[in-house]
Amino acid sequence: LVSHESIGDGQWFINTATQYAKDRVVFNRPIGQNQGVQFPIARAYAELQGADMMVRKAAALFDAAQPCGEAANVAKLLSAESAWNAGEACMQTHGGFAYAREYDVERRWREARVQRTAPISTNLILAYIGEHVLGLPRSY
Repeated sequence: LVSHESIGDGQWFINTATQYAKDRVVFNRPIGQNQGVQFPIARAYAELQGADMMVRKAAALFDAAQPCGEAANVAKLLSAESAWNAGEACMQTHGGFAYAREYDVERRWREARVQRTAPISTNLILAYIGEHVLGLPRSY
C-alpha cells in the first residue's frame, strides 16, 4: 500500500514537471526543449516504471499467498527512491517556483521524503535484503 502511494506521488511529480516544462517558455522556446530539463524527467519516468512493475509483482505474490518478503522490500525501496527522484526532477524543473504554494510541489516533495524513512527505513530494507535474500551475516 505504501509503495503504491509512492508510485502515485512519482507519477504526480512527472506529470507536473512535464506540463510545466511544456508551458514555461524562456527565450521563445519551452524549457522542456532543453536536454538538461528533459532528461531528468525522462530518467525519473523510467525509474518509476521499473518500481511500479516491482510493486505489482509483490502485490501479485501476496494475493496468491506466495512468499513475498523479498519482492515487498524491493518494491518499497524502489518505489520510495523513484518517487523521491521524480520529486527532485520536478523541483529542478520548476526552479524557484517549486516553493510557490500555488504549484504544490514543495509540500508533496516533503511528503515523498517520508516514504524513504517510514514505515520502514531504507537501511532496514537493505539489511533485510542482505541477510534474508543474499544470505549475508546480520548487520545490526
